[in-house]
Amino acid sequence: MTFAQFKTQYHLNLNPQQEEAVQALSGPVLLLAVPGSGKTTVLVSRICYLIAQGVPPENILTMTYTVSASRDMSRRFASFFGQTLADRLEFRTINGVCSRIIRAYERTQGRQAFQLLEDMGRQAAIIGEICRRQSGEFASESTVKAVQTAITYVKNSMISGEDLEQVEVEGVEFPPIYQEYCRLLRTHQLMDYDDQMVFALRILRRYPDILAHFQSKYPYLCVDEAQDTSKIQHAILRLLAARSRNLFMVGDEDQSIYGFRAAWPQALMEFRQIYPEGEVL
Repeated sequence: MTFAQFKTQYHLNLNPQQEEAVQALSGPVLLLAVPGSGKTTVLVSRICYLIAQGVPPENILTMTYTVSASRDMSRRFASFFGQTLADRLEFRTINGVCSRIIRAYERTQGRQAFQLLEDMGRQAAIIGEICRRQSGEFASESTVKAVQTAITYVKNSMISGEDLEQVEVEGVEFPPIYQEYCRLLRTHQLMDYDDQMVFALRILRRYPDILAHFQSKYPYLCVDEAQDTSKIQHAILRLLAARSRNLFMVGDEDQSIYGFRAAWPQALMEFRQIYPEGEVL
């Protein structure tokens, strides 16, 4: 199917920049898209155009920042191109993909992964108790939340060793709290949501067969809101895209609002260095 036929069949009205992006089907591509520029229309249209060119929907993985955004993207695709095709596509968060990598590890290695600590209240209680032991005083709710945010920042930024000493939380000494928190989770065979990415990255690096499985299953990767993707998430994406090189990222470094949670918009500015053969639109 030609692009002209594709536009006609689905009654698409795209401007020249949007048309160029929809037709960028192979290799690393970064689409810089400011709010209101129709990036979601471009993303779902490009997915459908991939399918029109013969790519099975099951080979396309689209990742968004939140579960609600994933559901919205699926609904938007269905509204343009039908529910039948939408049901064959995967719209997931990167955390959700990491969970699947961990499940693959369990199946292939015959081992049980740590249990996910889903209850944020329980996590807060663990942190509060560690703070009490460290200082001899009960930590305030705001201090516990600040420690939770710092833990997310450290794991998403891949901070370790001496660099951990540079992370500060007002009112407490963060590094020993963090180290004790990680020790307690390991002792009780628990992992928090950020650990899902830590463990998934470790699995992809240590088990080539698992990495090869996901590379083969998803030769086409799409990432929305790439400016809010963290350093560890970008590391996972680079591994997943290492074989096919078909990585389509949409974002705007000026719109990054999650720096406190380790969003790493520098990856967009360094796109040419990371992917020398890549294209920026």
